[in-house]
Amino acid sequence: MDQLSDLLTRIRNANLRQKDRVDVPHGKLKLEVVRILKEEGFIANYKTFFANGNKRGTIRVFLKYSPEKEAVIKGIQRVSKPGLRIYRSYREIPRVRGGFAVTVLSTPQGVLTDKQAKERKVGGEILCRVW
Repeated sequence: MDQLSDLLTRIRNANLRQKDRVDVPHGKLKLEVVRILKEEGFIANYKTFFANGNKRGTIRVFLKYSPEKEAVIKGIQRVSKPGLRIYRSYREIPRVRGGFAVTVLSTPQGVLTDKQAKERKVGGEILCRVW
């Protein structure tokens, strides 16, 4: 199973059920995507831990809601999939929802947002969109 799709689905489902947090298996790419979500203000926080000397750790994602209990993440969508990878140069990175959404890319300089990739003039694989 696609690990990134699993992360996004777990976040989407926990968000719909208005859970405070969600646990996902640890992975380097997942950790970088969660870091971007934290920097962009879509989640409250995240924490990694390895229980009882277990080599396979867990990432605990703390979801964020408005004072009216409305989810901050309205939508989260996987773009590039294992069966159909989507790569774009920095000039071809699409603007989503009038700039109110964040596109997450995997580039040679690491996992970046669309704004960061355009500033650094680097393209890559479009992983997901969050709004």
